[in-house]
Amino acid sequence: MNNKTNSGIVDRSEFIRGGRVGVLLIHGLGGTPIEMRFVARAMAQAGHTVYTMQLAGHCGTPEELRTSTWREWYGSVEAAHDRLRKECDVVIAGGLSMGAILSLHLAQNRPDSVHGLLLMAPTLKLDGWSMPWYSRIINYIRPTRIPLEIELPEHEPHGIKDERVRALVVQSMQTPDSGGAMFSTPMRAFANLNALVAVVKKRLGEVKQPAICIHPRHDDMASLKNTLHLQANLGGLVESVVLDDSYHIITLDQQRDIVIDRAIDFVSRIETTLEAKAKVERRRNVAAERVARLSSNS
Repeated sequence: MNNKTNSGIVDRSEFIRGGRVGVLLIHGLGGTPIEMRFVARAMAQAGHTVYTMQLAGHCGTPEELRTSTWREWYGSVEAAHDRLRKECDVVIAGGLSMGAILSLHLAQNRPDSVHGLLLMAPTLKLDGWSMPWYSRIINYIRPTRIPLEIELPEHEPHGIKDERVRALVVQSMQTPDSGGAMFSTPMRAFANLNALVAVVKKRLGEVKQPAICIHPRHDDMASLKNTLHLQANLGGLVESVVLDDSYHIITLDQQRDIVIDRAIDFVSRIETTLEAKAKVERRRNVAAERVARLSSNS
């Protein structure tokens, strides 16, 4: 999909119809749905309905990202979830980096209609090995009325260990039709990320849905501590996969096939479990009806 919205932002989301199990995929801060393309196509081939949504304020100009807020980002996630629910009985939500945090917030607010979580390099804090010294300060800023007009430039290795893929990504960012990818991120956007994280962290114990965290050991942007924190504080079953040869953008990097295989297997297991529970419930209902009929006849 490449339609323009009313604001002039190009809509790069993609909705692929499949079965009654839906997978909602959310890109990261300052990113685009293209980050999720390999995972999305594989999920679709596995027979699922897939929606690679686009966050509000993204895929446009730096100014549009700068003036958007985390509540607007989250609002677009709920809207995407609503669309997916119209066609699917089961919805698995997930995303990359900040997208994973947004999917957690969706699970907190809609526990009955989010059935599992795909958390890929979840980012509660920017503490990866390549982050500059001032990232420690960035992690504490919050949205304020004081203008935060600073732009933080992207830098090597851009979250990608595979040098060939990294070169392609950098080259694509330099083209006029870059898909909204940027070489810098507004400070205001990081402030809003921190505000979102603060809200989500307070309620991690409420998340009872099964989750899988896939995180690179050598994440250049968000260290493995982010996944360890979720593993220790989420309220449901948490499965963790640690990659040994990738950086932050694991959906594009050189171990993306492992990410895809583990994600598809996770969704399949949730589908099987829910089907088994539904069969048990149907049997209980049939048995209850029989007992009721016998009681009425006697």
